[in-house]
Amino acid sequence: MSRRRIGFWYRFAAVLCKPPLVVLLKRDWRGMEHIPADGGFITAVNHNSHVDPFAYAHFQYNTGRVPRFLAKSGLFKKGLVGAAMRGTGQIPVYRESTDALSAFRAAIAAVEDGECVAFYPEGTLTRDPDGWPMTAKTGAARVALKTRCPVIPVAQWGVNELLPPYAKKPHLWPRKTSRVLAGPAVDLDRFYGREVTADLLREVTEVIMADVTRLLEQVRGEKAPERPYDPRRERIEQRRRTEAQARQAEERSRQAGQQDPRPGEQDRQAEGLGT
Repeated sequence: MSRRRIGFWYRFAAVLCKPPLVVLLKRDWRGMEHIPADGGFITAVNHNSHVDPFAYAHFQYNTGRVPRFLAKSGLFKKGLVGAAMRGTGQIPVYRESTDALSAFRAAIAAVEDGECVAFYPEGTLTRDPDGWPMTAKTGAARVALKTRCPVIPVAQWGVNELLPPYAKKPHLWPRKTSRVLAGPAVDLDRFYGREVTADLLREVTEVIMADVTRLLEQVRGEKAPERPYDPRRERIEQRRRTEAQARQAEERSRQAGQQDPRPGEQDRQAEGLGT
């Protein structure tokens, strides 16, 4: 299937966004040859800055295959924002659906129609203290297993130095470098034809994120943690630490109460010793 025409709205967005990106960021882009020239596919991208969707879109726009991002379905309904979302071909996610696969029906349709759908599998900005990818959600795995399309892992770094996660002010100087590396398609052949279970989705997701993390290791020239940061596990461990500290404080208070005489007890003890 031939690549889709980019269209007015996407070109208009590019006219608005590319000049400031060129001014603010130097570029170190590699792996464009791994972006399929034709047919539908998924990209799985790590997420470490509110600005990195623009930098990543700039990278892929220059390949001629524009990404279609997933967004809340409500954003597509009203006003200029809705018109822009529809016009640029962004993908609505129906979170109110009771069927997990139906929540991604528009993404599946887009891939089957020859589009590129860009997933941020982590679902939000990474909470890993050092910016490594954290545990991911299974949406990309669901669409990949349903469509059997290529899944292209993409790692990016540097835009987070312009605007760190959850920061309110950018660090404009010195000029930062947007580093993007796309890799070959993730090998998922061994998963096709199997019953889609929660365990299978988790395994496929981990394989996808392992490829993304390996690419990020190349970009950063560092080794990632052996185990990805898991916000849920961290919350549980933090709650356990808090409860343990509360128990320790309670025990110290109890022991102090046993050791310290009650008011007036010291005087009575002193009188007893004087007799």
